[in-house]
Order: sequence, then structure tokens, then C-alpha cells
Amino acid sequence: MSTPAWAVRTEALTKVFRLGVRGRRMTAVHRVDLAIEPGEIVGFLGANGAGKTTIFKMLTGLVAPTSGEVWIMGRALGTRASASPIGFLPESGCYHEFLSAEEFLRFTGTLCGMSGSRCAARIDELLELVGLTEVRQIRLRAFSKGMLQRIGIAQALINDPPLVILDEPMSGLDPIGRKQMRELILGLKAAGKTVLFSSHIVPDVELLCDRVTMLVQGSVVATGRVHDLLHPRAHESFELVIEGLHEDGLFHVQPLVSRLVHRGHHVMATVQGDSQVERVLDVIRSAKARLVSLMPQQRSLEELFVPVGHESVEVPR
Repeated sequence: MSTPAWAVRTEALTKVFRLGVRGRRMTAVHRVDLAIEPGEIVGFLGANGAGKTTIFKMLTGLVAPTSGEVWIMGRALGTRASASPIGFLPESGCYHEFLSAEEFLRFTGTLCGMSGSRCAARIDELLELVGLTEVRQIRLRAFSKGMLQRIGIAQALINDPPLVILDEPMSGLDPIGRKQMRELILGLKAAGKTVLFSSHIVPDVELLCDRVTMLVQGSVVATGRVHDLLHPRAHESFELVIEGLHEDGLFHVQPLVSRLVHRGHHVMATVQGDSQVERVLDVIRSAKARLVSLMPQQRSLEELFVPVGHESVEVPR
């Protein structure tokens, strides 16, 4: 069978909830268009309540859209064939804590129609993948947060789906747990799977993703490849370290920089824009000072996201 053009495609995906006895309308997701290619890692970035979880639940069929269209691996949402290619890790998984890791995966495999040697072999493979082989007989009630996240990924992969959706997989993990989760996600991509994951931890998104979708109040405010989002202002500021810049030189440099820090015989200056850098270099040469270093300051996703995340965005109700 040929590979579909899009692993996930949505058009004007919208979800409106009715709250309270009077049925007040709350738009959780507003006209979201997605076009995600097979084999991509796509991060959904947004504050709590931005609509990330609601989108994932609509993609998996757990929540019905109010309006809009969804296709999963080229098939319209709602068909049995559209559900089978998806593995899903919810943000707050509910696990049968009296089961061992092996028993839990066997139960999950049975729900997916697996049994016998095929299921047993898959359980062995997944426990090794997520690093839980040594604790396969331990009951889930004894698992740490990171171990539960890993067994959650294992259950999401039990039927070897081409599309894996992870809702806040880094939530509550310590630095070692986050590193292990990042390695797992990259391993899924290496195996040819499409991975969607949500987070409000910007560095994780920046490290892992081929593309990013930013959400504010249920609407997409930016989407694209990480490099493309950062490129327009990638080098808008520069940090210069200057040695031997005395009083007269400092007097002429001060109006040209946005930040000036003294460190012994050195001065660290932050300069905005190429033209200002040239003017500062002219002052350094005139003052017979020495330029120690000149470093462009790469804009981060956090700088892009934080202002966007605090904008007031009108979402039609």
C-alpha cells in the first residue's frame, strides 16, 4: 500500500463545549488546520488550556469535533481503519496498579486483538525498548512517574502503530527522565513513525521537533519548521566582548548598545542589528581597544513563544 501524503490532516477543526446549567459556550479549539507528513516529529506548544489535549482527543476519536474534518493516514476519522494506526499516551494515564508491567501490556495487547506468541514477543520487545525488562514482574503501584510514562509509551506502541500521539510526555519528569523520554521519541522517528507530542517545556520542543505548532486560546498562531520560525530574526542581536575600552571609548559606545556589563578589564556589550555592530567596531578601532569575541545571539523558540503566549487573541465564539 502506498504511503499517504499526510499522516494527519485537519480542516477547520473546532470544538465548542457547553458549560453549566445555562449551557454557556466555550470554544476550546477554533478552526485548526494541520498537515503533518509521515515520519515527522511535530511539537504542539502552548500554555495550559491552549487546546493541545482537546486536539489530541479529537484526533484519536475520544472527543467528537463540533465541526471540521479529520483524516488519519489518508482515512476519514470515524472509520475503524482510521483508529487502528494510532498509539496514544494521555497526559494523566490511569493504570491498573495491581497489574505488573508484563500483565498490563498483555491486557493492552488483548484489547488490540493480539494473543499468544505474537503478543509475548511484542511485550519482550517493548519492555526492552523502554528499559523496563528488569522490572517486568513489578506491580505498577511501585513504579515512579518516569517508569509509568515509559510503560505508557509501551502500551501506546503495542500494536506497532505508524502514528504516535504523546500528551505532555515530559510532565513531572526529572532531568534524567526527560533525557530518556527524548531518546525514546527520537527512536520512534528512527523507526519511521510519525510522532505528535505536546509540551509547555520549550527546550524539549526545540531539541526534538521537525516542525512546531503554537497554540493560544485554541487557535494556531504560528506553525512551521523550527529553523524557519527562528530565521527571520535569527541574528538580530550580537554579544561583543571588548578589552581595553577606556572612559572615552565607553562614552561613545554607551548609546549604541542595549546592555553593557563590566567584567574586570573586559566589557560585554549586547548590540541590536548589523549596522549598530559596525558603529561599535568603529569605536573600538578608534579607541585602540581589542575585540575579544563577537557572537550572534540565536533567537530561541522561547523568545518567540512567550510574547505570543501573552498576547490577547480574540477567538470567535
